[in-house]
Amino acid sequence: MSASRRDLLKWGVGVGGAAAVASLLNSPSAQANPAVPSMTSWMSALSGSITLNNLTIPGTHDSCCDGNGSGAAFAKTQGLGITDQLFGLGIRFLDIRCNGLQGTASQLGIYHDKYYQNLRLEDVLNQCRAFLSQHPGETLIMRLRNESAGGQALAREEFKRRVNYYFNELGFRSLFWLNPNSASTWPTLSAARGRIVLLNDFDDSNEWQQITWGSDTWFRTQDNYQYGNPDDRVGLAAKAKAIVAQFDQAFLNPGAQQMYVNFTSFAGHLGIPYTNAEHLMPGVRAYLSARTSQRARFGIVPMDFPDAYSDIPTMLVQKNFV
Repeated sequence: MSASRRDLLKWGVGVGGAAAVASLLNSPSAQANPAVPSMTSWMSALSGSITLNNLTIPGTHDSCCDGNGSGAAFAKTQGLGITDQLFGLGIRFLDIRCNGLQGTASQLGIYHDKYYQNLRLEDVLNQCRAFLSQHPGETLIMRLRNESAGGQALAREEFKRRVNYYFNELGFRSLFWLNPNSASTWPTLSAARGRIVLLNDFDDSNEWQQITWGSDTWFRTQDNYQYGNPDDRVGLAAKAKAIVAQFDQAFLNPGAQQMYVNFTSFAGHLGIPYTNAEHLMPGVRAYLSARTSQRARFGIVPMDFPDAYSDIPTMLVQKNFV
């Protein structure tokens, strides 16, 4: 499907220019929202033949950093834990970042950079398993990243060994969809339901033949998390442009085989995620609110503090039912 001139004008496509910023910050009034099933089980209402890259999927950035670990306000990116994100907000993409867990031989701990979040990977996987057991029509997409930071940083081979420990020794392998045919296409909902689709961000050798995070084969990603001087407010405007440009590009390329990923999170300005979300998320709301009745697939949209803007995950999910 190609976009007509009328479509382009509707969407205010500026591809990062002045029109895009105006679209984000000064959107027209909201249109009527399409009907959406329960946010707890919204995927269950979709056809199993849809491939994941053709969906719009709300997600969280640094998903486990809800203030229960170290790092204070600089490391806190979420107001809710994993369980509440999955059940209450319809979140289906999780950004899980690990270092070695101090004092253990094979465990992985959840970290934001060098800051431990008082959570093990095992804890996260058990929460995911509990959710999927109750809602087998859903699927989760998990970026598993080697954070490689601080005193608990792990080399690639050791990180892989510990992932295998979770799969084989702790019995989590069956919880994951692991690209069994080594195909370069995204799975259908039917194939992935009840499981976690693993996005490999820990082995750049591609030895695992999984969906590789950052690969152009799999992704078209906007993750501009900082511009220039971290204290410069100009960076927030640049981030707003980048968010709109990515939304516009996803709309203009509905047949792309890659998954679009559009991070709304930002580490610039004062480096405090909540403050940055206060600047950026209302504009994201305005952009989506003005277009609720228009069909689009936006891919994965990872956010900081979506609980403070809970209508935004709802509007993202609505895109799958227009």
